[in-house]
Amino acid sequence: MQKLPVVSGKQLIKLMTRLGYEILRQKGSHVRLRKVTEIGEHNITVPMHNALAKGTLNDILSKLSLWNAIPKEILLKKLRKM
Repeated sequence: MQKLPVVSGKQLIKLMTRLGYEILRQKGSHVRLRKVTEIGEHNITVPMHNALAKGTLNDILSKLSLWNAIPKEILLKKLRKM
């Protein structure tokens, strides 16, 4: 697997909205997003930090990969291009 880039919560949310997620609400520094997929409704929370922790980013990308049937490597490429 590729090395994870340093990204902000804002950059990750931008990628997620391009994948079809919609912002539901924001409470403090955390944003809640939702997407209805073929396998159900996916809700996920993203922290609006300047630099996301590597473990947090890895976990969110893993879940995005599962729910959207997109390999994690492709998500990483899209994230790097932003």
